[in-house]
Amino acid sequence: MESLIDVKGLKESLLERYPLKASLFLGLGDIIIQIKSNSEALIGDLRRYFREFISWESHEDILIYAIETDRESFFLPFQEKEPDPGKTKIKEEYCDLPDGRIVRKRLTGLVLIFSGQCNLAVGPCTANSNQIVNFINNRFIEWMLRRGSLLAHAAGVCLGNRGLSVAGFSGAGKTTLALHLLTRGAAFVSNDRLLVHRRDKSVRMYGVSKHPRVNPGTLLSIRRLETVMSEEEREAFGLLNGDDLWALEHKYDVIIDEVFGNKKFNLSAPLNGLLLLNWKRNGVPLNIRPIDIAQRSDLLAAFIKSPGLFFLPESGVAPPDLSPERYVNILQRCEVFEASGGVDFDEAADFCIDFLSREGSDHVRT
Repeated sequence: MESLIDVKGLKESLLERYPLKASLFLGLGDIIIQIKSNSEALIGDLRRYFREFISWESHEDILIYAIETDRESFFLPFQEKEPDPGKTKIKEEYCDLPDGRIVRKRLTGLVLIFSGQCNLAVGPCTANSNQIVNFINNRFIEWMLRRGSLLAHAAGVCLGNRGLSVAGFSGAGKTTLALHLLTRGAAFVSNDRLLVHRRDKSVRMYGVSKHPRVNPGTLLSIRRLETVMSEEEREAFGLLNGDDLWALEHKYDVIIDEVFGNKKFNLSAPLNGLLLLNWKRNGVPLNIRPIDIAQRSDLLAAFIKSPGLFFLPESGVAPPDLSPERYVNILQRCEVFEASGGVDFDEAADFCIDFLSREGSDHVRT
């Protein structure tokens, strides 16, 4: 395949060799995504995963091809993608083509090819359907960024007509707190990636259609989630001490509608507040107080998320403004709080539900 050096050529070659057999439409907010594949099994897996977002539209805003095959050899000058801060393992390599980019997952061999109008996943797709889910959501994120949204490293929940985002550096517990809030009646908006967009004097948040992936410590701490693990797993993990349990990297999918019921996964909501988790497991009392985010660049960094490898600015179009100042400008239109002191999910959940239950119109800071 040495002679095929652009996305268009790669697409034409792959679709000729692997005829498509099945397709699926997803409605993510106002955006329709169609996935076409030569694997009916993969489309079946995606249909089950995205069942709350199935659309019966016959057009698409974004088209994605998922080609099931063995590992493909692309003889291109790939570069290693440096690990994110705090990480050491190199997981991806990439190569920029004249009309797009190709990313290869080093562990699975899955190859992801994309440009402005062309998106392909090639390789063992069915065995790595979680990476296909991520690719679909990355295409959604790019679409939203090109239309003025900002990407945040945050979870989101809503209750009635009010919404709250929860952010913190990796391991702070934002997903765990969000799931605590679902047990108290809130609806889920997003887990680890959140898009925020200013609308006149208010702010709206848009979730990513990915169910939360959590460690055993989270499952054992919330009774509603115990059935996500087997009884044998609960007993084995229950023998670990607290620090070892929470540090364990063994993830489980929490399928929102299976655990919390239908209509509990809302992909958009007003953003009335942001809670930044700056707490530690040290046994001291929890303290939650309002802050001026413009004066706390240390905490703003926990909210800002770089789009990474899977965002390509449009050719001939100025790239979107992703500066910290723009994040501050948006967040100054909602209330921002810092949770410091010791980790206390129950007390933090009390605060969040009280905030979400406030009467009156959306809070706007001018």
